[in-house]
Amino acid sequence: MSAAPTRPAIIAHRGACAYLPEHSLAAKVLAHAQGADYLEQDIVATADGVPIVFHDPFLDELTDVRERFPGRARNDGLNYCLDFGLTEIRQLELRERHDPDTGRVRRPGRFPMDAASFRIPTLEEELLLIRGLNTSTGRAVGIYPEIKLPEWHQEQGCELTPAVLDVLDRCGYLTPGEAIFLQCFSAACLQQVRARAAGLPLVQLLPATDGDLALDAVAGYAVAIGPSLQSLWHPDTGSSGLAEAAHAQGLQVHPYTFRADDLPAGFASVDELLSRFLGDLACDGLFAEQPDRVAAWLDAQSRPQ
Repeated sequence: MSAAPTRPAIIAHRGACAYLPEHSLAAKVLAHAQGADYLEQDIVATADGVPIVFHDPFLDELTDVRERFPGRARNDGLNYCLDFGLTEIRQLELRERHDPDTGRVRRPGRFPMDAASFRIPTLEEELLLIRGLNTSTGRAVGIYPEIKLPEWHQEQGCELTPAVLDVLDRCGYLTPGEAIFLQCFSAACLQQVRARAAGLPLVQLLPATDGDLALDAVAGYAVAIGPSLQSLWHPDTGSSGLAEAAHAQGLQVHPYTFRADDLPAGFASVDELLSRFLGDLACDGLFAEQPDRVAAWLDAQSRPQ
C-alpha cells in the first residue's frame, strides 16, 4: 500500500493579514484559528538590537511614526526601525499598509485604518504567544521566520542573524524536531545559519525574477525554495519547469503569495489558482493571506467525491 499524499502546508503570510494588520499579534491568532500550519515572522532589528516582527526596514507605511516622532527621518524621508529603540517602537501604532503621504490604504476593503489599536511585537513575544496557543488549543502550529536584509543590517552595524538565532534558541526552536522553517533571500545568511544550527530546515527565497538558479547547490544547504507564484506558472506558456526541477532535486516548493482579493494575471478564481499550484504543480506549501480559504479548499479536496 502506498503512503497517503502529504497535505500541503498553509503558511500564513504575515498572519491572516487580509483580515487584520500584517504582523499584528491579532493577525497571528486569527491565522492560528483559521487552520494555518505555519505562521510567518519577518524580522528586522531596533536600534538596541532587539529582533522585532515587522516586514519593512522602515516604519512609514505601517505605523504612525511620522506623527509620533516628527523629524527623525533619514535623508530619503523614511524612518528606519534601526533608528528607534524598543521603548520608542512600543509607542507606535501598527496600522494597515498605506501610502504615508496620502494616507490611502494599499488594499481597500481590508481592516479599516483606525478601527482598533495594534502594536509591533518582538520576535520573542510572538514566539511565546504561539507556544501558548499551541498549548491551549492542542494544535502544533509551526513558525516560519525570515531574516530580512541581513547584509544591510550588518552594514548598519547590526548583527541581525545571530540575534535572531539567539531568540530561536532561547524559545526552544533550535531543538531538533521543532516545527520551523527559516527563510532568507541571502544564501550567505542561510549558510551562516547552517554553520550554527546544522539541522534547522532552511528555505532559499527567490526573487520574482530568479534567472538561472543552481538548484543542485541550493539542495546542498536548504530543504525548500520559496519562489513567486509568477515564476512557477506563466499565463501564456504554462509551467516554467521550476517546480518540477526543484522536486527532482529533493527540494520542497513553497511559493508566495496567495491573495484571494488580488489574484495574479491569468487566474479568474481562487479554485483555479489553488488547483494549479497545489494540484497540478504539487507545491508542498503556500504562503497565504487568507489561510481559511486555502484550508477550505484542501478540506473539499479530501472529501469523498
